[in-house]
Amino acid sequence: MNKVFMIGNLTKDVELRTTTKGTNVASFTIAVNRRRPNQAGERITDYFTVIAWKQLGELCAQYLSKGKKVSVVGELQNRSYEDKNGVKRSISEIIADEVEFLTPKGDGAAAHSPATMGAGSTLPDGFTEIDDEDLPF
Repeated sequence: MNKVFMIGNLTKDVELRTTTKGTNVASFTIAVNRRRPNQAGERITDYFTVIAWKQLGELCAQYLSKGKKVSVVGELQNRSYEDKNGVKRSISEIIADEVEFLTPKGDGAAAHSPATMGAGSTLPDGFTEIDDEDLPF
């Protein structure tokens, strides 16, 4: 099974591109602190590239920006390519299945997750608010 779960902060704004076939894809990098310091007592930070496709990518580009905290669930993908100088490079990326916006709304975030939406807030296009009584569970 290939599944990763990361919580980190965006290191720069989300880049949204469109493929030649018209599919939107967003990419961003998150900084994730390791749980334990190294032998010198310093906190180590790792940086991970996240790829989000289609509507998920569009929402990330619309509501996330540098410094925002996110939770990412997805799978780790390794790929190789040849750069413009002919040097073979390899890269590891997280292909996001879920991205949750964790920065509170009062901190400048425009997150629209159930945990951060208050009464009277508006939903993004394409979403409909439902009452708890309408849920089948």
